[in-house]
Amino acid sequence: MNIRNIAIIAHVDHGKTTLVDKMLLAGNLFRDNQQTGELMLDNNELERERGITILSKNVSIQYKDTKINIIDTPGHSDFGGEVERVLNMADGCLLLVDAFEGPMPQTRFVLQKALQIGLKPIVVINKVDKPNCRPEEVYEMVFDLMCELDATEDQLDFPVIYGSAKQGWMGEDWQTPTSDIFYLLDQILEHIPAPEQLDGTPQMLITSLDYSTYTGRIAVGRVHRGTLREGMPITIAHRDGSKEKTKIKELHTFTGMGHQKTDAVSSGDICAIIGLSNFEIGDTICDAEEPEALPTISIDEPTMSMLFTINDSPFFGKEGRWCTSRHIHERLMKELEKNLALRVEIPDGYTDRWIVSGRGVLHLSVLIETMRREGYELQVGQPQVIYKYVSVDKLTSEQVDKLIPEAFNSSTNNSSTNNSSTRQLVKCEPIEELTINVPEEFASKMIDMVTRRKGEMTSMDAQGDRVNIEFLIPSRGIIGLRTNILTASQGEAIMAHRFKEYQPYKGDLSRRVNGSMISMETGTAFAYSINNLQDRGRFFIEPQEQVYAGQVVGEHVHENDLVVNVTKAKQLTNMRASGSDEKAHIIPATIFSLEEALEYIKEDEYVEVTPKSMRMRKIILDHLERKRAGRSVEA
Repeated sequence: MNIRNIAIIAHVDHGKTTLVDKMLLAGNLFRDNQQTGELMLDNNELERERGITILSKNVSIQYKDTKINIIDTPGHSDFGGEVERVLNMADGCLLLVDAFEGPMPQTRFVLQKALQIGLKPIVVINKVDKPNCRPEEVYEMVFDLMCELDATEDQLDFPVIYGSAKQGWMGEDWQTPTSDIFYLLDQILEHIPAPEQLDGTPQMLITSLDYSTYTGRIAVGRVHRGTLREGMPITIAHRDGSKEKTKIKELHTFTGMGHQKTDAVSSGDICAIIGLSNFEIGDTICDAEEPEALPTISIDEPTMSMLFTINDSPFFGKEGRWCTSRHIHERLMKELEKNLALRVEIPDGYTDRWIVSGRGVLHLSVLIETMRREGYELQVGQPQVIYKYVSVDKLTSEQVDKLIPEAFNSSTNNSSTNNSSTRQLVKCEPIEELTINVPEEFASKMIDMVTRRKGEMTSMDAQGDRVNIEFLIPSRGIIGLRTNILTASQGEAIMAHRFKEYQPYKGDLSRRVNGSMISMETGTAFAYSINNLQDRGRFFIEPQEQVYAGQVVGEHVHENDLVVNVTKAKQLTNMRASGSDEKAHIIPATIFSLEEALEYIKEDEYVEVTPKSMRMRKIILDHLERKRAGRSVEA
């Protein structure tokens, strides 16, 4: 049977999932009268809401007696763990690029991984129906990007397809639309190599996990060599080198958007194995008698961490179903099984706190949001970047020249090192490539805001009446930057960033200048008291909301924190006076998304997350205790 395995690579919102929908329709997977809807692959509730792909998915279509396995990959570098795993299953990739925006930072991230593995690319320039598109320029930009990423001559000889996934056509020339996307499917058959058929003992690397409430965990991967059969005895070679003998209960291949039971799967095809109990991503399924393990998957290290803890606020347990440390611990351990880029540590001396590390705020916030929807209650601390300590000898001469005294941190995490060697260790932090696309009149504001956060401008290109500005900025500087940039550009800015490398520490940053307004008492917030306090700052709560002492209810106009009583009601008497019964004119509350709240809080604050609400609070709720703690820190 002819097989093609292809991964689809694109930046967020460049039309990747829409194109897969059209390919599924072209493969005649649905009845003529079947209601399919849009974005069929983004079947996760969070993915539909955010309009992004978070989990990679496998589907297949039949075209001209060939089975095409399509792997939809996430566009965000925060979900790079997903991308790196699934690219191992592909032989080629479709690089999808917007005909106006061109290749964006996240496109670069996934494409770099694909080219390193040696995948053959096909470039699809999408959205040519846009009135301001520039397909020829974008083609040149893609070619330059591939040269920059050290593509081989064979990879640089890529076919280019123009079209509009939304309108359902693909063709050779962007100025002459066709009526279908069969041209794209023909190019896949012509240019993407068929998987190599390797004979010998069976080998399969587990690159993904699936789960069924009936059969339990399912191992998904591509058969590298030989043939796997239903009921055959096998050995699982674990990542740590240990081996375990077991048996395949059922074999499934991907057909359309689901699985189909089969007796055997030969090398080159992607399959799902049911009935294995003890396995992880990166393990190899191999022959029972002569087990040979494949190289395991290497995943980039996490760059950001957050403190997760149980909810101990006065409103604990009112909305959530799972609130105890045991439930949260079990859920985090379950997430580790399928989320390769995640790390969980328990601090010494605690049983109800976890340091959870991931690839960025978005990566961690998706986990928190998923847990919230499953009925968990928890509290989360401020995101912290993960520092590394590197020997001075490993730095370039340019980096050594730019070193600041704070980068030589004598109190490093390595307590075993003596002071003479500690001096030679340099504190390094994650640096990201930041791209901001704004109208020309806001360019100077953007540059000012980023350089205040230790960013360095690397390039600035005019694109019509807009400007594309690129920076190198510490990951710390990006936390909370998006909201400020959108405000300063009147909502016009398009911002994207991706992790680049670790560089020496750039110095202290001021994240948030304004202090918090903190509730003095527990009770119901009244319009009367909010109205009287509006000149002190902006509020995050509406009248009649329940608040508790220590909850952050607003942002103070000055730097210091202010304790306010929003539960104070108007004293009612039987005397009337002119002017005392005026209406309260209340400015609407500022409502934060989860990411915005995580980026907004200070070091001494938590975000309390429950299934129905999200609140910001001080870690120490009692006002007098906070004062004492503040004095002891100053002393």
